[in-house]
Amino acid sequence: MNRNLVSSIKLKRFIFVVFLLGLTPLSALAQDGKPATERTPAATDEKAEAVIKRAIEAMGGTTYLNVRSVTGRGQFTQFKDGQSGLPSSFVDYIVFPDRERTEFKSSEGRIIQTNTGDTGWVYDGASKSLKDMSKTQVEDFKLALRSSFDNLLRGYWRKEGAKLSFTGRREAGLAKRNEVVRLTYPDGYTVEFEFGATDSLPMKILYKRKTADGVEIAEEDRMAQHVNVQGVIFPFVVDHYSAGAQTSRINYQSVDFEQPVPDSLFARPASVKAVK
Repeated sequence: MNRNLVSSIKLKRFIFVVFLLGLTPLSALAQDGKPATERTPAATDEKAEAVIKRAIEAMGGTTYLNVRSVTGRGQFTQFKDGQSGLPSSFVDYIVFPDRERTEFKSSEGRIIQTNTGDTGWVYDGASKSLKDMSKTQVEDFKLALRSSFDNLLRGYWRKEGAKLSFTGRREAGLAKRNEVVRLTYPDGYTVEFEFGATDSLPMKILYKRKTADGVEIAEEDRMAQHVNVQGVIFPFVVDHYSAGAQTSRINYQSVDFEQPVPDSLFARPASVKAVK
């Protein structure tokens, strides 16, 4: 799948996640089903924890935390040199904590990317190919999970022993400020999350990635148009910026929670002809 699309449609799992995406919260269940508070203790601070607690309540509280699957549909648009391309449709299936399938349709054909933990596969309709994901692609997916609002709010980061800290407030437009918290993982990877100072809704995710040449680039996701869906607040617009320039926009048209998502969607087809 197109790398920009994959980078954006992690939904950042902020439900993140998604998103989200998502992007993941104080009383949420960790990956093995145990409460996050029963996992390996991680360094944190009270101000940062308070920001997360307010954000969880703003997102829907218990209703948000109880979400285990998300199905999103909408339009994806790439940008180049400040100009937008033609939008393409997508449908994205997420089952927390680490399963996601994204189907992307455009004039060039259909592409499916599916991740399940440490494995994944990609179908390219234009070339009629079906391949297992490379190690790099799997690692990209894991990085996407780390840098999602869901990972933060649902507390999955605690299992990795990441450090949570409050870094203060940041200007966010005319008479607006965001509260900023940072996750620092044991391997040095850091992600900053911004929440509206007045409404506590997720607004931005900032992190850095390295290119194949080893050059570090600043990445940023900006959330907008927060909509109440079944008692959960979900950002229907996600703009992605790389090195300060916009590279894509996700515009959701519909989001459903707890819809049946069969395991067969994530299973690797036996052949190209078996792809559904």
